Amino acid sequence: MTRENADSDAGDAPDDPDAPAADLRDLPAFADGRNHSLPGEPEWPVKEVVVEYDEGWFVGGYDRVEQPDGTEKNYYWAELSPATVIVAVADDRVLFVEQYRPTVRNTQLELPAGIVESGESYTEAGARELAEETGFEPSSTSLLQEVWCSTGVLRHTRGYVFAEGLEPVDVDHDSNEFLAPRSVPVEEALEIARDPPTNDATLEGLLLAEREGLL
Repeated sequence: MTRENADSDAGDAPDDPDAPAADLRDLPAFADGRNHSLPGEPEWPVKEVVVEYDEGWFVGGYDRVEQPDGTEKNYYWAELSPATVIVAVADDRVLFVEQYRPTVRNTQLELPAGIVESGESYTEAGARELAEETGFEPSSTSLLQEVWCSTGVLRHTRGYVFAEGLEPVDVDHDSNEFLAPRSVPVEEALEIARDPPTNDATLEGLLLAEREGLL
């Protein structure tokens, strides 16, 4: 059992070499003390867990897993804090934010979104992020869906939140947020969001809201 760059209990490892390795659910994954996001017990034996990067907001590593045919393989993963994505509607218009994304080197029109802070629910984080990014605070919020994202490589959950009853408040952007609020008519929102460049969170949020009859 190996866990690099993390607290290790190697001295307490069992004598049985075929015993499954301890996973990371009991180790703090982020600077605020939250644990890793693992949905359940592994169906395939985990022989080794290695953390290679731990930047506080981002953790990366791999599990060495015994596959059904008896072979072993390193399954690499990156874990991010849970995120909230907000579909906010006021006066038959949907709120977006326009911002440049250095990672993909283009400017996108997106739904407001952000990290769920320690102790927050998706809806609480959604209300806070909406106010910080657009200057509007909702009187009501509801969770449309929680999903796991890019499960081939990510350990990351996302909650889609519908917000309404918007009232103006002071904008409070983070130091790395250089964005501009925009609004589009409800009937045009999905078409506008499909115009490249776009992203999965924006399309998924709008499709969920439309499916629920909210758009």
